[in-house]
Amino acid sequence: MSDTSHSLVPLAETPPRFASWRNPWLWVVLAVLSLAVWQGLETRSRLGHTQQELARRLAENDKVVNENRALVSKVMEQAAELQRKYGALEGRLAEIQGQADALRAWYQEAAVSRDDVLLAEVEQAVNNAVQQLQLSGNVQGAILALESADARLARLNHPQFLVLRRTLARDLERLRATPFVDVPGMNLRLENVILSVDKLPLAMDLTVRPKAVAREAADTPGASWWSILLQEGWNELKALVRIQRFDRQEAVLLSPDQQLMLRENIKLRLLNARLALLSREQWVFKNELKAAHAWLERYFQLEEKSVQAAMAALKQLAATEIIVEAPSLNDSLAALRSIKASREKR
Repeated sequence: MSDTSHSLVPLAETPPRFASWRNPWLWVVLAVLSLAVWQGLETRSRLGHTQQELARRLAENDKVVNENRALVSKVMEQAAELQRKYGALEGRLAEIQGQADALRAWYQEAAVSRDDVLLAEVEQAVNNAVQQLQLSGNVQGAILALESADARLARLNHPQFLVLRRTLARDLERLRATPFVDVPGMNLRLENVILSVDKLPLAMDLTVRPKAVAREAADTPGASWWSILLQEGWNELKALVRIQRFDRQEAVLLSPDQQLMLRENIKLRLLNARLALLSREQWVFKNELKAAHAWLERYFQLEEKSVQAAMAALKQLAATEIIVEAPSLNDSLAALRSIKASREKR
């Protein structure tokens, strides 16, 4: 029985220390441990890399934060600067607004005062026209004064002055329809007659002329005795025949002083007529011209063309009416007073 039991024992047995390596679970555990170690190392490596990336990103974030902080600080400084400038602009705007209000008030006051000055100028022009008509009857002067007043009103073109302008236009139409007296032309004709008075021949020159001619012929150097005798005989023959006008007095012989006085008196009469013409004094104008005409007719040679022209001019001037019925300007004055009264009520 012992031999049978010994025959059942294996011939070669594995040592106990190597028997455990043959266990498959050992290899499984080793594989799991190796995987776990490798996984731990990989995780640690990844964690380290992640930490580095996180540290880099944190550093970048810190840089960005610092930059943003600097930018915010700069923006805040700019905002403060803008706020300061805005406050200065508000102050400047308030100052400009105050100046604009003051300028607007000044402009309104200036506009009112300018209108007042304009109305004063228009009133002066209308009063000047009234004086031209009342004192001297100068229609043309009155027309010029009213046209000047209307031109001043036209420059402003304010609706409040339309009524006044219509009234001035009506008065201007009435003045233009008034008969025209050519005072400058009449004055010029009088001046020409005054200048010609010293050259007009006197009637007495016809009486003394034959003797003077005979004396001139006798005093002529180189004249023959027979020509002098013939001239004297002819003069004596003409003296036998005398033609005398009975529609006028005999020519008055005047001394040189009297001749000078006569001519000066005629010029004085014509100067008085000239002043009467300018002042529209019809009666004085006609009387002075008639007196000067009568003296020309009495003392001067009526056959001479210069005397005839002077007398014709005086006669025509004396027949001219220098006073015309001019229309009044009461409507324009009333319109002016109405505008001034309405402005004073304001």
